[in-house]
Amino acid sequence: MNVSILKASPGEKIIQILNILLMLFVVLVTLYPFWYIFVASFSDPYEVIRAGGLMIWFRGFDLYAYKEVFAHRLFWTSYRNTGIYLAGGLVVNMFMTTLGAYALSRKNIRGRLLIMKVIVFTMFFSGGMIPTYLVVNNLRMTDTMWSQFVPYAINTYNLIILRTAFSAVPDAIEEAATIDGASPAQVMLRIVLPLALPSIMVIGLYYTEEIWNSYFRALVYIRSSSRYPLQLILQQVLLSNVKGQSDQSFVNTNIGQTVKYATIIISTLPVLMVYPFIQRFFVQGVMIGSIKG
Repeated sequence: MNVSILKASPGEKIIQILNILLMLFVVLVTLYPFWYIFVASFSDPYEVIRAGGLMIWFRGFDLYAYKEVFAHRLFWTSYRNTGIYLAGGLVVNMFMTTLGAYALSRKNIRGRLLIMKVIVFTMFFSGGMIPTYLVVNNLRMTDTMWSQFVPYAINTYNLIILRTAFSAVPDAIEEAATIDGASPAQVMLRIVLPLALPSIMVIGLYYTEEIWNSYFRALVYIRSSSRYPLQLILQQVLLSNVKGQSDQSFVNTNIGQTVKYATIIISTLPVLMVYPFIQRFFVQGVMIGSIKG
């Protein structure tokens, strides 16, 4: 038992116990939808419908939904496409965001504050979907993998966080490295980037989630179904289920319900596996961007 509870007065003990119970209730309410999707995806589809929206454990353990998802003609292709978009997008996003943030954090760069204001302006006012599409189309990137990450090379919010993290590096450290003969590139690679690693990892996580969960980009720029990302296939499955339609193996509304849950589990599993390795950087990386600049 917590020592502070033992030393607290009766009134404080009651408050602390109520706080613990409230937090447990919030955790339960937050986790239950995820648990329900997980349990329902492994249950018999007719038992899921019969349960009426409340399930604590598996009902008629069944792998049929996962077999249907894996058998879908575009599932594995879309999974591969998403992996390609994620790898290419992370390289482009992190490279461009890191260079831009580092340049804007240097105090000897003239006009950096004006450039920063122009960049921040794009957070509130953009060119719009049609002009952006015309630019991408004129560059002949429509229906190509490049359309999924080149037009989205830099996220302004992520750029601001990373710029703030670079600005937080003490000038004395950089000056000492310069005196020791380090070039500007060496200062960036060996001094600034390692010190800003928590923020860099957080930005990488942001970009990973953004790319992995994106379907609208493909909806706008991709025409060939062979280039669809996983989330667009998921979106089509959800819409077909809502409208009562069928897409090849999703021929039964009841089965389509569990297939939808199975697809959600499969599509979110990679991100859930990556997050624990980055979580320790999360709080520190975000706090750097909120304290200064």
